[in-house]
Amino acid sequence: MRRAVAASCLATALVACTTPRLDVPRPVSEAWPRPEETALGRSFAEQLRARGGQSGFHLLVSGLEAFTIRAALAESAERTLDLQYYILSEDTTTQLLLYRVLRAAQRGVRVRLLIDDLYAVGKDFDLATLSAHPNIEVRVFNPFLSRGRLGLSQLLEFLGDAARLNRRMHNKLWIADNAAAIAGGRNLADEYFEAHGELYFSDLDVLAAGPVVQDISRSFDDYWNSEWAVPIEAFVSTPPGQERLAGFERAWEARLESFRDTDYARALRETRLGLALRSGQLPLTPAAAEAVYDRPPRISGQGGTESPGAIYSRLRALVEAARQEVILISPYFIPSEQGMGVLGALARRGVRVRILTNSLASTDHIPLAHAGYARWRPRLLAAGIELHEMRPERPEAIRRRWPGESSGAYLHTKAVVVDRQHVIVGSMNLDPRSRLHNTELALLVESPELGTRLGAL
Repeated sequence: MRRAVAASCLATALVACTTPRLDVPRPVSEAWPRPEETALGRSFAEQLRARGGQSGFHLLVSGLEAFTIRAALAESAERTLDLQYYILSEDTTTQLLLYRVLRAAQRGVRVRLLIDDLYAVGKDFDLATLSAHPNIEVRVFNPFLSRGRLGLSQLLEFLGDAARLNRRMHNKLWIADNAAAIAGGRNLADEYFEAHGELYFSDLDVLAAGPVVQDISRSFDDYWNSEWAVPIEAFVSTPPGQERLAGFERAWEARLESFRDTDYARALRETRLGLALRSGQLPLTPAAAEAVYDRPPRISGQGGTESPGAIYSRLRALVEAARQEVILISPYFIPSEQGMGVLGALARRGVRVRILTNSLASTDHIPLAHAGYARWRPRLLAAGIELHEMRPERPEAIRRRWPGESSGAYLHTKAVVVDRQHVIVGSMNLDPRSRLHNTELALLVESPELGTRLGAL
């Protein structure tokens, strides 16, 4: 008991003594208001106008496609790039993408980069170096006041402010010119793009164009201009100079040069999706859609109440209205008693309920994540619900690209399909953390074509 009290007191003192300069200027900015004036906006508008003027979508199932389209959007952007991520790694694909982002800024594109602070802690000076470019702004969301690499000081701060720090911004967006956006489950790290020799994350994004992109951009603006988004300069006592930024650029250019002749680079070139996007030939599926997201104040944790976020409220309504089939795909599947009741009721009235999640062998977190699901498994099966668990086996194409590497395959896709018509793709897991604590974003798309494709996965 004494130790707990001491830890709490130490945490309080630590927070009080290490408060950074949070009074730094936070200029309000918004998405580019005229996407139709950009090349991306014009090319997508022409295709969608011929198909009824709805939004358009292209599923990004493979990591190669997901990397290629992100790179192509950065290379094609003329006005703005808005990036919002939970994890920003320091590996090859992230550096190659950031190099393209820097090149975009050098040709006059305004870049806004918003990162959740849980994985930004310890990277202050590097992020501030990127932000040293006059066309790039970097902000961290829901920051720890203790800086440096994750360690004891952050743990103590967490103990003293868990109601806030346990809540994280889990949203994932890549938006170009307010004309095209990528939303889904992928963070920025090699394992999400089939570029890691030992890890493979089976994930899903969707490229969106048309009216729904304005909804997506409004969500980004909401987070960017919130009190929880703090400029990285608040955490750096001496701002880095242009020479350090130039050093970053030289290092990234060297990484790109050594990367060109790799098997992975050749596989990227073979996708040809980037060329299709830049030429306006990338096929889009037209559909009505909307973006649904949790508002930034959810992070505050004030009031002590826990309730499902905006996405879960919409998700439950869609699932309860199912007539034939519900497909739930989530790396971590941990239903609540209420959720179990909904699924059981569906099964009793003849709706086929299918769940795809990780097996114990393919859970990328510690086994605790799988244990949360395993305790529900007997009841799910008894209710007549179909359970499918992913094997930890990489696809053959990836095994050929990384011969001799140890196998590690994990499901990271977050998607729901109702009656092969209502499709939800986003950042949310079907577990208590996403349901009650994190902020999330999802696209709700009405498309039998996309529903059929996802159902076949």
